[in-house]
Amino acid sequence: MHEIEPYYRWRDDYIASEDELSPFYATQYNEFEFDKQIYNYLLHPQWDTFGSNTLYLKVLFVDYDKGFSIIELIGEWNDAINNDIMLMKRELLELMIDAGVTKFVLIGENVLNYHSSDDCYYEEWFQDVEDGWIAGVNFRDHVIAEFKQNNIDYYINFGGELDNLSWRGLKPVQVFKKVEEQLMKRLN
Repeated sequence: MHEIEPYYRWRDDYIASEDELSPFYATQYNEFEFDKQIYNYLLHPQWDTFGSNTLYLKVLFVDYDKGFSIIELIGEWNDAINNDIMLMKRELLELMIDAGVTKFVLIGENVLNYHSSDDCYYEEWFQDVEDGWIAGVNFRDHVIAEFKQNNIDYYINFGGELDNLSWRGLKPVQVFKKVEEQLMKRLN
C-alpha cells in the first residue's frame, strides 16, 4: 500500500495544503519516512489524515465558485468501530460545506472494505448539501454492496457509469461534468 500515491496530475490546478480554506492548509509532508499506516501496512506520506486510523484521503480538487470537490480515499471505511463518517463530516465536510461546496465526488477505488453503523451522519451530510449531491466513483463491488445493504446508497449515488469512470485522463471540471451528467440523467 505504500506505493499507492494519491492522484497528483491535478497539482497544477489545486493543492489542498496551499488552499487557505482547506483543513489541510500548510500541511508539511514527510517525503523521507512513512508516517501513516493502516493496520500493519504503511501508506504513502502524501495521504491526509482526518482522525481515522483506517481511512485516509486526499482532496484532489475544490472549486468554490462551482461548489464541488473531488476527494480520493484509501483504506477501510469503518463506521462501526471508528465512526469514520462522523470524523470526516466534522473535520472536513462541514468546513467545505461552510465554504460553499455542495457537490462531492468520492473516488473509492482504494477503499478496501466498508463496515456500517447507523446512517445519521450520512443523512445529515445529505441534508446539508440541499440542492447538491454526493457521488461514489469507482468503488469496488463488494464495498458498494455493503453501502447498499445498509441503505447508504440513499445518500451517496453509486452505479452505472459511476462504477467504471475513466477519470485519470480528464481535468477536474471534466470529471465533475461527467458525474453531474450521470446524476442528472437519473433525475430526468
